Amino acid sequence: MKINLKNGIDKLLFGMKQNDVTALYGKPNRNYKDEDENVIFAYNALKMRLTFYQEEDLKLGYIVASSADLELFGNTIIGKKITEVKKELAAKGIIKYNQEDFDTFENYFNEDNWFILQTEFDEVVKFEIGAIINAKDEFDWKFKK
Repeated sequence: MKINLKNGIDKLLFGMKQNDVTALYGKPNRNYKDEDENVIFAYNALKMRLTFYQEEDLKLGYIVASSADLELFGNTIIGKKITEVKKELAAKGIIKYNQEDFDTFENYFNEDNWFILQTEFDEVVKFEIGAIINAKDEFDWKFKK
């Protein structure tokens, strides 16, 4: 599955509604609300968790993925050493990260593209990507009906 920075993953585009997603991938394995009343879809086979923001008319705004077939710029990232992934991304001009450590995990957040590489034991285990907020401090929705 191809990661499309600032846009989404695979056929998912930020700004889609729940019915747009179910038309592509079918009914999720789990469907629930978080503490902020956002709707969460979880797809086991895709290893993805999708968040539809309650305050944004339930538009898709955040994706957490851990599938081994995730690709960024044609390179897989899950299961690779963080140094290798950062080196591959540096070749594409992505070099700035805010690092946060907790327990055995580290998060490498790239604000320009609004993504997080989560590692455990120096290996990428999860990729998170969110919709971009534009200069007007509004979400830059990519899905246009």
